[in-house]
Amino acid sequence: MQQMDVKSAFLNGFIEEEVYVRKPPDFESARFPDQVYKLRKALYGLKQSPRAWYARLKSFLLKSGFVISSVDKTLFLLSHGYDTLIVQIYVDDIIFGGSSHALVSSFAEQMSREFEMSLMGELKFFLGLQIKQDPEGTFVHQAKYTRDILKKFDMGDSKPMMTPMSTNTALDADEDGEAVDQKEF
Repeated sequence: MQQMDVKSAFLNGFIEEEVYVRKPPDFESARFPDQVYKLRKALYGLKQSPRAWYARLKSFLLKSGFVISSVDKTLFLLSHGYDTLIVQIYVDDIIFGGSSHALVSSFAEQMSREFEMSLMGELKFFLGLQIKQDPEGTFVHQAKYTRDILKKFDMGDSKPMMTPMSTNTALDADEDGEAVDQKEF
């Protein structure tokens, strides 16, 4: 599994809608003071930008022979003989892997030619998940995320337990206890 990052994802999408923006203050023109700019490509921060980027990327992948998974519209599959390449899109991050090193390398080169991309190398973190790859398989865990949560709530020095609490402890309401914001947990 490899990871790529699009350097300027939101500048790669062409927008279908008509979107106009005001001129920056330094670009005021005495001849045309009331004119605005019509955008052809998305800008960072524009709410149409993620959709425009995804549409451009999707179009490119489909033209390259990929099919969209019926399970997830951001998961693309490419079959090439006996080999398969799987590509997962999350905004401007792309993770991919396949059964053939040549197919994976070819995809990375193809994406770098079409878009301004950074090859991040072997996938290690994605959406708060840690990914460990070794000859025995690919393992996903949340150890770092768990440590960060414990640290956030000043529980970093807590001892690990096999079960979250004692199995023979009886609980009752703590009438004199301090109120807790339940949304925080």
